[in-house]
Amino acid sequence: MSVDDQDSYVVGVDFGTLSGRAVVVRVSDGELLGAGVHNYEHAVMDTVLVSTGQSLPPEWALQVPADYVSVLKNAVPEAVAAAGIGPRRVVGIATDVTATTALPVMNDGTPLCEVEGFETQPHAYVKLWKHHAAQAHADRINELARDRDESWLARYGGFISSEWQFAKALQLLEEAPELYRTMDLWVEAADWIVWQLGGALVRNPCTAGYKGILQNGEYPSHEFLAALNPEFADFATVKLAGEIGSLGSSAGTLTAEAAVWTGLPEGIAVAVGNVDAHVTAPAARAVEPGQMLAIMGTSTCHVMNSTELADVTGMCGVVDGGIVDGMYGYEAGQSGVGDIFAWYVENQVPAKYFEDAAAAGVSIHQHLTNLAYLEPVGAHGLIALDWNGGNRSVLVNAELSGLLVGQTLVTRPEQIYRALLESTAFGTRMIVDTFNAAGVPVSELVVAGGLLKNPQLMQTYSDVLGMPISTAVSTQGPALGSAIHAAVAAGAYPNVRAAGESMGRVLKNAYEPNPADVEAYAAIYADYRELHDLFGRGSLDVMKRAKTRRKVALS
Repeated sequence: MSVDDQDSYVVGVDFGTLSGRAVVVRVSDGELLGAGVHNYEHAVMDTVLVSTGQSLPPEWALQVPADYVSVLKNAVPEAVAAAGIGPRRVVGIATDVTATTALPVMNDGTPLCEVEGFETQPHAYVKLWKHHAAQAHADRINELARDRDESWLARYGGFISSEWQFAKALQLLEEAPELYRTMDLWVEAADWIVWQLGGALVRNPCTAGYKGILQNGEYPSHEFLAALNPEFADFATVKLAGEIGSLGSSAGTLTAEAAVWTGLPEGIAVAVGNVDAHVTAPAARAVEPGQMLAIMGTSTCHVMNSTELADVTGMCGVVDGGIVDGMYGYEAGQSGVGDIFAWYVENQVPAKYFEDAAAAGVSIHQHLTNLAYLEPVGAHGLIALDWNGGNRSVLVNAELSGLLVGQTLVTRPEQIYRALLESTAFGTRMIVDTFNAAGVPVSELVVAGGLLKNPQLMQTYSDVLGMPISTAVSTQGPALGSAIHAAVAAGAYPNVRAAGESMGRVLKNAYEPNPADVEAYAAIYADYRELHDLFGRGSLDVMKRAKTRRKVALS
C-alpha cells in the first residue's frame, strides 16, 4: 500500500495479559497500516516468582514492569516498519492496559521490585488484574462501607472487587507492611507506562473512577480508611497522590529516552492512559446509549454509555465521562471467558482430538467447536456456570468457582466445550438483564476482541441474548482506540467522539438471532439462573469452603 507523505499518523499500544500490541494508524480515516506484537518475557507469574523460584499462594497473578518497556522497544518499531512510513509523520502515541493492574513505586517511578533488596518480595511486583488474592480485604471494605452507609458504594453496584486498587493495596499493607511503608506511590500500570513515555505522572480518570473509588472528585474518606487499618488512613491522599488528567488530553510529550526506545520523534504528544475495554468504545463506534460493548478475550469487559445515572447491581462502576465526555459510562464484566476455554483444552481434552485437529488443518478450539455445533441446542444436556475465574458481575465474588451439571457416561469432550461456550453467553445475558432491570436499557451488543474469530460463539451470544450482535471491524480494537485518543491528544480532532466517527469501524448487525434457538436457549438460561442464584446468592457456600480448603492445603 502506498502511503501519502502528507498524511499524519498515530501509534496506539494495547498492553494485554500476555503481550503488548502496537498499531500505526492514519489520522484522517483510521486506516491501520502496520502492527507489531511482543510477548512479555515473564508472562504471568501465578505459581512461581521467577526471580527466586519460590511458590506463590493461590489466586496470585504478578507481572514484571520491565516487560512493558520491552513492548515499547520492540512492538512499536516493528509496527512503524510494517507501516512503511517515516517515523517523523507520527504525531502522537497513546496506550491502554488491563485494570486494575497496579504496582508500588518510588517517587521517581522506580518499581519497588527494581529496588535493591526487594526483588525477592512478591508484593513488590505488579499485581495483574486477575490477582484475586485480596478477596478477604475486599470483603472487609464492602462490609465496612455497608455498615457506614457510604454513598459511593452504590456507584459500584454495592460491591468493591478484589481486583481493584484499594483491596490490593490493603493486602500489600497487611501482608508486607515494610514494602507498603517504603513505597511512595501506588500506581496503575496504565499511568506508569505513560510516565515512562512522557516523563511525568498523570493519572487517568478511567481507572481512578472505576477501580480507584474516585467519585465526584473524592476518594473514600480518611476516617473510612483508618477504620480498615490505621496505617491505611492516608492511602488516598499520599499513595494515590498525583494529577488526574482527562481522557484524550495530553499527559506530556515523548522524552528523549522514550524516543530512543520507540524510534518515534521526541516531543510528540503522549495521551493520558486508559483501560483496554473503555478505550475500545470509539474504535467500535459503540458510544451511544443502548449500545453495550463487550471486549471478549481471556476475560470480557462490558462497557456502555447512558444519559441516565442509575444504581445497577454488581456493576464495576459508573463514572461521569468515564468513556466519553457528556455521558455516564458504565462497566461490568466476566473474570473468565477465553481463559475458561483455554483451561479446558489444556487440561481436559484427549490427545486424539489434537491429532484430528492437526489432520484437518484447524486449531483445536475450532475443531471442538465444529464438532459441538453438529448437534441442536440442548442436545448435550449440560449446564455450566462460568465462574472458573470467579464472578466479576453481577455477584462480585472471586471465591466462586466453575460448575458443570448434567454429565453422563456418554458425554463427549466437545459437548462440554460447547456448554462452556454457552455458559459465558448466559453470564453476559445475566449482566444485560440486570442493566435492563435497573433502567439502563441495552438494545444492541457490539463485540470486539479475539473471540470474534469464532462465528458459532457469536451466533450463540445473539441467540442467548435474543438481540443482534454488531462486530468491530478492527481485530486490534483497544490499540485502535488508543490511537484515536492519541489523535485527539495531538490536536487532530476536538474530542474522542468526533475522532471515533472518522477513525472507528463497525459491522452493524453481523449476527441476527435465530427465533427457534432463542426459544430453546431461553429454557436453558432459566436453569442457569436457578444455579446462579443457588450457588451465588443463596446460603449454599460450598464453593467458598472448597476454595478455603485448597488455600489451607497449599499454604
